[in-house]
Amino acid sequence: MHALVGAEAERHGLSLRDHIVLSALHKTADLTQVELGQALGMDKTTLTAEIDRLERMELVSRRVNPRDRRARIIAVTPKGDAARAAVAAGAEAREADAVRPIPAAEVAQLRRALYVIIGSAEDPGSCI
Repeated sequence: MHALVGAEAERHGLSLRDHIVLSALHKTADLTQVELGQALGMDKTTLTAEIDRLERMELVSRRVNPRDRRARIIAVTPKGDAARAAVAAGAEAREADAVRPIPAAEVAQLRRALYVIIGSAEDPGSCI
């Protein structure tokens, strides 16, 4: 699924990392850059370069955090959300193709097991 989603992101001019960052921002609004890095397990230098790139592409914007003027809140722009949605739709179709040979009951069982592992059944996400 990693390769399939990565290929779908590339079809839309993004990297897999771009899609992951945009998806995280879509799921959780008002994250500071530090909080986003912690949530994604990305170091400060890597994330700063990623946000700089996404900002140049007009896919995200930064604004001052009103609670801490030293911090920046990262937000997905409408253009960024459209790109994220396009990749997500394509990835969902690729995922459906990938699991088509597996009986639906087994796919459901796999999903339940994965939700137990990640600790939440509220966010179906992608990749099974």
